[in-house]
Amino acid sequence: MGAWVKRTQRDYTMSFKLAVVEQIEKGEMSYKEAQSRYGIQGRSTVLVWLRKHGQLDWHKLHGSDLKRNLMESEKQWQTPEQRIKELEMQLKEANLKAQLFESMLDIIKKEYGVTVPKKPLGLRSKGKKLFE
Repeated sequence: MGAWVKRTQRDYTMSFKLAVVEQIEKGEMSYKEAQSRYGIQGRSTVLVWLRKHGQLDWHKLHGSDLKRNLMESEKQWQTPEQRIKELEMQLKEANLKAQLFESMLDIIKKEYGVTVPKKPLGLRSKGKKLFE
């Protein structure tokens, strides 16, 4: 087992920093995952790299806001690519649920002979038009 060695900013080459920033901005990993994977010890080291070398707007994270935001949800730190992936998964799940409900309605209609009316578009629940 290797001994623990304190690292400094000088221990990381510019190409290494740029590679880590690129991976985070592409959505391949979060900044916390990068810290863990590459053994980067400082809690805000990667965020400093993102601010200095990143193509996205990482400047809003500074000072006391940084400490507070570090404790918040990982979603707040998602790159646009990560957010897109998350939203695509949510859309896929919503479409599967819609298919399930449509299948359930078909079964109810076929097996029980019950028709389930759909509300006409543009009408409120009390029968009033949405736009008058």
